[in-house]
Amino acid sequence: MRSPAARQVGLLAHRSITRTLRDPGNVAPGIVVPLLLFLIVGSGLGDATKIEGFPTDSFITFALTIPFAQGAMMTIGNTGQAITTDIEHGFINRLALTPLRGVALLAAQLAGALVVGVIQAAVFFGVGLAAGARVEAGVVGALVLFALFIVAVLGFGAFGIFIGLWTGSSPAVQAIAPLAGVFLFLSSMAFPRNLIETDWFRQVATLNPLSYLVEGMRSLLIFGWDGQALALGFLVAGVVLIVSIVASAATLRRRLVAR
Repeated sequence: MRSPAARQVGLLAHRSITRTLRDPGNVAPGIVVPLLLFLIVGSGLGDATKIEGFPTDSFITFALTIPFAQGAMMTIGNTGQAITTDIEHGFINRLALTPLRGVALLAAQLAGALVVGVIQAAVFFGVGLAAGARVEAGVVGALVLFALFIVAVLGFGAFGIFIGLWTGSSPAVQAIAPLAGVFLFLSSMAFPRNLIETDWFRQVATLNPLSYLVEGMRSLLIFGWDGQALALGFLVAGVVLIVSIVASAATLRRRLVAR
């Protein structure tokens, strides 16, 4: 038999999944917006492959990383919005009366983001392959890309929870979450770092950790197996996940004490 704590986690995870899937606004934007960006960039910058040193002759393959990266980043707004709703309705305060640990609560809150991430990955792969993208690392590489994407989804989802717990305000989350997208566009998402001619942009992209997450995903599509790129990609996603969980747990404790 499951322990009471495990049962609570299961119930909260089920609640998170049900609440997420019940509202199309939690699912559709995270699929439609990244796909539109992929299709616009993929169709509009195809001539970039003619630039000397461009890593592939298929810009669609190069651009397939865009929906994965953008889709993961959009998780911030969804999880942040969900936790602030729970705060505003007093649900989090009621949970303080249970023996459930903060980390378990946060993990359950991420269940909805996990399910949406699986749906996103399936759609992104389907549309990308139908558009002519390739996965040089093969089926196993596609599974590794899926794993890296899911770690990123959970990491940014946990970061969204932290933002929600820190601000406690839905409007604040709506204002802050889009700013995360700015950092993504200041990475190597749309163009290889070594071919960026603007010095300040190239330097910013090099210092931006998101560049290494993007390049880890892209390596599987273009080069096959690049151990360094993959290690850096998983490192960035893993650090975001761990730091966000720790920060969220600490913020949750302070919020409950303050109440």
